Amino acid sequence: MRSTSETKPPRGRDHPATAPALAAMDLLGQRWMLRILWELEPERLGFLELRRRMGNCSSSMLSARLQHLQSAGLIAKNPDKSYELTTAGTELGAALESVWEWSRRWRVSPTDPQPD
Repeated sequence: MRSTSETKPPRGRDHPATAPALAAMDLLGQRWMLRILWELEPERLGFLELRRRMGNCSSSMLSARLQHLQSAGLIAKNPDKSYELTTAGTELGAALESVWEWSRRWRVSPTDPQPD
């Protein structure tokens, strides 16, 4: 919890200071985005291996998500056609470690699979 002396971040789409945070939430809130980053965090992976690890994510969806993450500067496609996190993607992964810790602490369990 924040102390009452701390300033809360601004809220609302109309506040210019919130634009980067909202853009990040919009990007990362899309299905499969965080999972792709999770899978790429420890190592670079080719499309087929990444697809295998993604379970029921279709090839076309994975391809679209990879292109979007590349455009956002979070992953890079290497000459050997493998994918890896960029510096920005690695920093985001480090920031998301607190979510992982939170999920372990509160024992968040998977829900029923969602349809694609």
